Amino acid sequence: MIKKESSNDMRIRRHKRIRKTLSGTQECPRLNVFRSNNGIYVQVIDDVSKVTLASSSSLSLKLKNGGNIDAAKKVGEDIAKKCKKLKINKIVFDRGGCLYHGRVKALAEAARENGLEF
Repeated sequence: MIKKESSNDMRIRRHKRIRKTLSGTQECPRLNVFRSNNGIYVQVIDDVSKVTLASSSSLSLKLKNGGNIDAAKKVGEDIAKKCKKLKINKIVFDRGGCLYHGRVKALAEAARENGLEF
């Protein structure tokens, strides 16, 4: 009997395929997005030295409903402000295997509007 692949298994396969070519450096770090049902989490990572430079989430911002598009926009604005403080303007966007749609797209566009380039 053939086992049907779950949507999370497919997301993990997509993420592995994407990460083969994506990597962040000190000058151009990787913006990693993780999306759950209840929240959205984002990290700015330097893969060369294996350090998280900045992070933000709907949980850390104490948003009432962290699983919607409005929360994703606020998290995108927050991470862009933190990156500006660290003098990071250019990043590589890692959507974490999720489709570039809905909350992931809203987060990316909010980060772009607040000064990040990718």
